[in-house]
Amino acid sequence: MMDNLRAASNHVVLKIILGLIILSFVLTGVGNYLIGGGSDYAAKVNGHEISRAELEQAYNSERNRQQQMLGEQFSQLASNEGYMQQMRQQALSQLIDQTLLDQYIKDLHIGISDDQVKQAIFNQKAFQTNGKFDNGKYNALIGNMGFSADQYAEALRKQLATQQLINAVANTDFMLKDETTKLVDLVSQKRDIRQAVIDVNALAAKQTVTDQEIDQYYQQHQNSFMAPEQYRVSYIKMDAASLQETASDTDIQSWYDQHKADYTQPQRNRYSVIQTKTEADAKAVLDALKKGEDFATLAKTKSVDPITARKGGDMGWLEPETTPDELKSANLTQKGQLSGVINSSVGFLVARLDDIQPEQVKPLADVRDAIAEKVKQEKAVDAFYKLQQKVSEAASNDNESLAGAAQASGLKVVETGWISRDAVPAELDFDPVKQAIFNGGLVGQNGAPGNNSDVISVDGDRAFVLRISEHKPEAVKPLEQVKAQIADTLKHDKATQQAKAQADKLLADLKAGKDDALSAAGLTLSASQSVDRNAQDPVAQFAFNLPQPAANKPSWGVSEDRQGNVVLVALDKVSAGTLPQAQVDEMVKGVTQNNAQIAFEALLENLRKAAKIKYGAAEQNQ
Repeated sequence: MMDNLRAASNHVVLKIILGLIILSFVLTGVGNYLIGGGSDYAAKVNGHEISRAELEQAYNSERNRQQQMLGEQFSQLASNEGYMQQMRQQALSQLIDQTLLDQYIKDLHIGISDDQVKQAIFNQKAFQTNGKFDNGKYNALIGNMGFSADQYAEALRKQLATQQLINAVANTDFMLKDETTKLVDLVSQKRDIRQAVIDVNALAAKQTVTDQEIDQYYQQHQNSFMAPEQYRVSYIKMDAASLQETASDTDIQSWYDQHKADYTQPQRNRYSVIQTKTEADAKAVLDALKKGEDFATLAKTKSVDPITARKGGDMGWLEPETTPDELKSANLTQKGQLSGVINSSVGFLVARLDDIQPEQVKPLADVRDAIAEKVKQEKAVDAFYKLQQKVSEAASNDNESLAGAAQASGLKVVETGWISRDAVPAELDFDPVKQAIFNGGLVGQNGAPGNNSDVISVDGDRAFVLRISEHKPEAVKPLEQVKAQIADTLKHDKATQQAKAQADKLLADLKAGKDDALSAAGLTLSASQSVDRNAQDPVAQFAFNLPQPAANKPSWGVSEDRQGNVVLVALDKVSAGTLPQAQVDEMVKGVTQNNAQIAFEALLENLRKAAKIKYGAAEQNQ
C-alpha cells in the first residue's frame, strides 16, 4: 500500500530536509490517528473507546485555535471555569460525532482507493513548491507531525471517506425550476412608493413641559443619568526608545567577535548517492563506477530513491549539521572520491563527493551597520531594565507620591484630568495599565489616594508606574445637570405621540377615500420612488410589508424614517425584477447548502439516538 510514498519516506534526503526545516503543521481531521487508548476512557460509542488522550488532544487543539484567534481576549475567557468546561464538552461531542460518522461510513462500505489518497496528497498546496508536489517538503511536514507515510495516508483516507459522505448528503438537495423562478421573483421584486413626512422635530419645538414632569421623569429614569466612576491619575512613563545610544567601534568589534559564528558559513560538501535494496546491488554499482561508467546514468537507472534518481544522484549542498551520519562516516575528503558500500537505515548506498565549498566568514565591514543597530538595541534594553529597577525601588520606598521615583529617574510625573473606563488618554490606553487603574487596587479607603503601582510593562519597550490622585465613585448626575436633556426628551416624546396620532387619523381618512386629507393637513406626497429589498432605508423596507395595491388605488401604511419622523407611505405599484444569472446560481447554491446542512445535522441526530454512548471516568472527572 502506498509503495511509492513509503519508499520516498525512507530515502536519505528526508533526514536532510528535516534538518533544514522546522515547521508546525496541522491538518484538520487527522491528528487523532496516533492517539492510543487506555482504560481511563472519555466515552464509548457503540463499543468503540474514545481515550482520555484523544479528548485531551482535541481539547488542547481547540484551546490553541481560540487563543490564536482571540489573542489577549482569550486569557479572560480561560479564567472562566464554566467556559473552559463547556469547551471540553464540545470537544468530546465532536469526537463522538466523528466516531459515529466513521462507523456509519464503514456500514455503507464507502472506500477510498490508494490512487485517491495519492492524488489528495499531490493536490495539497502545503506539499507543493512552485505549484508542483515536493516530496521533500511532504516528508518533512508529516515527519514533524509524527507520521510515517503509511500512517499519514491511512489518516487521510479516513478524512476523505468522511468528506465523501458529507458530499453525498450535500448533493442530494436541489431546487425545481419553478421554485427557483418564484424565489427570484420574490427577491428581485421592486415597489414604487411615495412618502408624506410629519416633521417630529418641528412639532417638538412647539411642545411645553412642566417642572413636575421633568422631576417625575428624572426619578423614574435615574439609571439613565449615571456619572461613571472617575479617576485622576499620576504616572511616570519609561520608554526604551529614548534610551538608545550610539554604538562605539569597541562595542561593535566586541559584539562581532562574540557572535562570529552568526556570520560564518561552515564548509559545505556536495554529494551524489545511489541507493539500492541489497548489498549485492550496491557492490555491482560500485564495480561499474570503478570501471568508468557514468555516475548520473547509473543513478537514474539503478537507484531506488525516486528523488535523487531523477537528479542523477545529486543531493545538493550539505552543511555539517544536515549531513547524514552515513555520509560523515564514509570520510570522503577529495573531490570525485567514491565511498565503499554504505549500510544505512534506508538500504545500501554508494556515495561520491562532488565538490567542496570552504568555510566563509563575512568581514566586519559587510555587517557593521546591522551589528551597530543590534548593539544600540541591546544597550537600550539593558538601560531600560535598570531604569525600571531604579523607579520601582524609589516608588516602593516612597509610597505616598511619585516624587521620589521622579527624582531617582530624572523623569517627569504626568497628571491626567478626570478619566473613566470609556475615556482613557491614548498614552495610557493599554490593557495592563487600564486594569491597574480601574480594578480598585490603587484606591485607598473612602476614595483617598492609595499606593503606587508596581512597574507595568507594555509592548516590551514601554513601562509605567502610576498612582490614583483622586477618585469619584459612580453616582447619579444632579437634576440641574440633566434638566435640559430631560426636557428635550419629553418634548420629543410628546411630538412623536402627536405625529403618530395625526398619521393614524390621516391613514383612516385616506382608506375611507378622502383624497384631500393630506393637503388639508398641510402635507404633500413626494415623487414616486422605486425601491428594492436591498434598500437600507427603513421606510423602503416597510414598503415590502404593505399589501399589493388595488387597481388605481395605493396601499397605505405608517412608518418612521431614520431621523425619527413619522411617515405616511403610499405603495402604488409592485413589479417583478431580474437578477444576473451568476447571482441566481449563487442564491440557489446558498439555499441548497443550507438544506444540506439541515439534512446532515438530522443524520447526526439520528445516529446519536440510535447509538449506545457511555461516558467514562476521563470525562466525568473533569
